[in-house]
Amino acid sequence: MVIRFDTAAVNVGSIARLQTIFGQRLQTGVQLNHFTSARVGGAAEVLLEVDSAEELEQAATLLWSEALPWKLLGGGSNVLVSDTGVRGVVVINRARKVRFDEDIDPPTVWAESGANFGLVARQAAIRGLSGLEWAAGIPGTVGGAVAGNAGAHGGDMAGNLIVATILHRNTEDGAPVRETWPVERLEYAYRSSLLQRMLGKAVVLDAQLSLQRSTPEEVQAQIDKFVNYRRLTQPPGASMGSMFKNPPGDYAGRLIEAAGLKGVQVGDAQISTLHANFFINHGEATAADVYALIELAKRIVAEKFGVHLVLEIELVGDWLGR
Repeated sequence: MVIRFDTAAVNVGSIARLQTIFGQRLQTGVQLNHFTSARVGGAAEVLLEVDSAEELEQAATLLWSEALPWKLLGGGSNVLVSDTGVRGVVVINRARKVRFDEDIDPPTVWAESGANFGLVARQAAIRGLSGLEWAAGIPGTVGGAVAGNAGAHGGDMAGNLIVATILHRNTEDGAPVRETWPVERLEYAYRSSLLQRMLGKAVVLDAQLSLQRSTPEEVQAQIDKFVNYRRLTQPPGASMGSMFKNPPGDYAGRLIEAAGLKGVQVGDAQISTLHANFFINHGEATAADVYALIELAKRIVAEKFGVHLVLEIELVGDWLGR
């Protein structure tokens, strides 16, 4: 396979070493709209899929050692990828092993960071294990939930996480260090953690979460209640999930709606008519369309209410002017 890329971003020898290890799972020029929940975004200069926490650690270690620019994607939610794509290497996390330990009290679940968090919650329900009902409708991965302190329906990752295995760069020499972090070390706050302040310098490999004993019927009933509520209050279709964090004492969706922006459309991107904190791709939206709505919402809400909305999603790729 002949690899063509922007040599300003990616070193030929480094890519050759990655290809030796990962073979055909290393590709170039792959469109990232296939890997994001909003179905927008340009191409990855180089794309690599890893299938286990061990492979993720191996890839991250090599990418750091070679000083290659790279970005990790899991389920592709909570990110807006630029139409110009992503220079360097995009690593797609397919590390999905899950293991329940029901013989201890309280029971726990261990999952690799690429496991779908909603699926883990549903697997717990089948076993009659409660505690993750709030996560059943979350489309992202365990790793993303750990890094962002994902939450819904009064629950969040801070309330379930026991420990996480973190691979991070040593502050002195940049060498990779693999450590087990207790929940306290992540410094959780509303939709944030220490890991978000270590962007590009730390990777979640796996996590252990606490559960409680219940019955399959009781756990599933609570999941059904939450899922039905989400269906009534959150729009279907391609989106990134909640666009903005809720400001203290208020809701981003309420502010955007009160600003008269519900239903406003740019290209094929629209501020949802059901919930104004969701921006929907109706089929052919570009990242630029979505970003135009983001800037519009931030500006109008600030002008009308003096509130500066903060993105909950992450902008990935080249965003000129930022």
